[in-house]
Amino acid sequence: MSEVRGLCPPRFAAVREAFAANFAEGRELGARFAIAMDGKIVIDLMGGWADRARTRPFAEDTLTSVFSTTKAMASLMIARLVDQGRLSWTQPVADLWPAFGGASKSRLTVEQMMSHQGGLPGFAEPMEPSLWFDRVAILERLEALAPMWAPGASGYHPVTFGYLAGEIFRRVDGRSLGTALREDLAQPLGLDLWIGLPDAEHHRCADVQRPPALPDLGEINEAKRVAFLTKWASPGGVSLAEWRRAEIPSVTGHATAPALARLMAIMACAGELDGRRWLSAETVRDAALERVRGRDLVLPYDMAWGAGFIRNDGLAIYGPGRETFGHSGWGGSCAFADPDRRIGGAYVMNRQSAELIADARARRLIEAVYSAL
Repeated sequence: MSEVRGLCPPRFAAVREAFAANFAEGRELGARFAIAMDGKIVIDLMGGWADRARTRPFAEDTLTSVFSTTKAMASLMIARLVDQGRLSWTQPVADLWPAFGGASKSRLTVEQMMSHQGGLPGFAEPMEPSLWFDRVAILERLEALAPMWAPGASGYHPVTFGYLAGEIFRRVDGRSLGTALREDLAQPLGLDLWIGLPDAEHHRCADVQRPPALPDLGEINEAKRVAFLTKWASPGGVSLAEWRRAEIPSVTGHATAPALARLMAIMACAGELDGRRWLSAETVRDAALERVRGRDLVLPYDMAWGAGFIRNDGLAIYGPGRETFGHSGWGGSCAFADPDRRIGGAYVMNRQSAELIADARARRLIEAVYSAL
């Protein structure tokens, strides 16, 4: 592998050792791990290769597809609308989007939708995977779709979450969620993260090495089938360039680890970053507040969900903190906020594992951080 590079003070020597061990054990192609404390990056390690041919080192400007870690970005943007008084967690989605209220969805609230209680994890009826790139067509399908269960239980919405959150955002703000993320947070804070990647940035992207096996979903039910197991369960059938430029706020995010760590530092530091308030402390608490807990109907875990965020309590995948929250992406990426210790962290990589939310490489790194505190 190329050498491990980057910032890692002696206090966190065990983190550098854990990062190197992931490579030495053959678990990585290229990866980056970052930790922000009080909003400042204190760890930023990278190594390996950005391409499968191993000719291009994983560098400071390498962008990585983070798949469902995108949902952490989207959830923060929805929280900003609540903070601005333009959206309420408890209002029905149909108040903003009347056509969504059909098929027994008129009372589904924003917080229920954000916490995966909506019963819309995917589509049972066949369609071309490329239809996911037609936003209007997917929204029309969601308007007509009847929920698979009533609110009170969660069932992870791998892709549809992005269309639901994105349409709520668009109807309140007028801009796409990805555009607002760039204009309101990424550009002012200098964060290299995107939902909808311009063509001019594509040359910086790392190749993705797919996992060796499908994830273990446990006993299969209809919700799991439509969420993950149909031929049209995820976007496909288009060029890689079209995937990268698509604004799907559940799966098409691209980022560097320091950018994600600093974004989550907003949530870890009660809404403040770089001397400016981006969210109120109350909104941060409300976004992370538990909305539902129990056996997820799609993921094979007992889950506790905030408003779009995975709560760490009961899972311990983002360190020991019960109040820590974040999101993970297919293949291993993750971003998290620890409000008790004011830590934001992120791990990105381009060799995917078959783990859904508890990638062993990321857990090893996060545990090494906390062991040094």
